[in-house]
Amino acid sequence: MIAQNIENIKRRIANACEKSGRKPDDITLIAVSKTVGIDLIREGLKSGLLNLGENYIQELREKHAAITDLPVHWHFIGHLQTNKVKYIADWIQMIHAVDSLKLGVEISKYAKRAGRKINILVEVNTSKEETKFGVSADEAHNLVASLFELENIAISGLMTMGPFSYDPEDSRESFRSLKNLRDALEIKNFKLPVLSMGMSNDFEIAIQEGATMVRIGTAIFGQRV
Repeated sequence: MIAQNIENIKRRIANACEKSGRKPDDITLIAVSKTVGIDLIREGLKSGLLNLGENYIQELREKHAAITDLPVHWHFIGHLQTNKVKYIADWIQMIHAVDSLKLGVEISKYAKRAGRKINILVEVNTSKEETKFGVSADEAHNLVASLFELENIAISGLMTMGPFSYDPEDSRESFRSLKNLRDALEIKNFKLPVLSMGMSNDFEIAIQEGATMVRIGTAIFGQRV
């Protein structure tokens, strides 16, 4: 079942790319594995998954320790507290939701201790919903400029979430806003190739609007229980 779901997602990604004149190889699939058991995750990895996204530090650490025999890139996609950075700094592939300079400074500090650079994305609240984390588009300019000054982080791009809605089209404006923001920042010579946006219900819209990473959980692993 997991393998079939993955193939279905890849087919939908390819179709969305074809409609928007893009290449499927330009899209990185992040499988959101929060609350998913180790056996199902292993099944997914053996069926072609490589990038896994987790929302909670303790769960991420447990899974990282349990899966050492298969290739996997771990992404932290939840809201990260500064006092939890030290637990993942040695091995995390990317942190998707950096929304403050304070957090960036902490990530850079522990990355330096680990002798590496950590890839991060700046989270932008493009839907302007009060329940969501992330900086505003206006605040993002100053935050990105400040984060680029930090020695041991690599700002790969931007991340956002569409508004809560059952209609995927409702996310289009949020995704378009993120791409427009990225383009404006690149004019200032900040290279930000990654746009992490789109989930199970709206990733095709995200691809049409420029996503390079999509974060998909339910459509791969099924509904959480």
